[in-house]
Amino acid sequence: MTLNESSENYLEAILMLSKKLPVVRSVDIAESMGFKKSSVSVAMKQLRENNYITVTKAGFIYLTDQGNEVAEMIYERHEFLRTWLISLGIDEQTATEDACRMEHDISQESFRVIKEYIEKTAEYYKK
Repeated sequence: MTLNESSENYLEAILMLSKKLPVVRSVDIAESMGFKKSSVSVAMKQLRENNYITVTKAGFIYLTDQGNEVAEMIYERHEFLRTWLISLGIDEQTATEDACRMEHDISQESFRVIKEYIEKTAEYYKK
């Protein structure tokens, strides 16, 4: 299954909630993302069927290794791009919104090269 932007956002939300809460439930995801619980349930079913999450009988949601890998990748892109945009002088809200769109569309190769370039440039200016 190729993940779409929505699925990636759900995985990222589960990752972020799991860092703050002892367990993650559909209602937590719905509240954090501003969605109806019914919409979240449909998405969780799809993610579970494709082995990105597991759901316990009690309704606790956990990322699988595969789901965690995607979530960490999306989160890294988001934070890196957001921080970079802010450093360029873009206001925090716009940078956050733009990073959220960019994180899904940029290829792995382009992100890697941009990240390497920015890190090299930062090191150069520290000297």
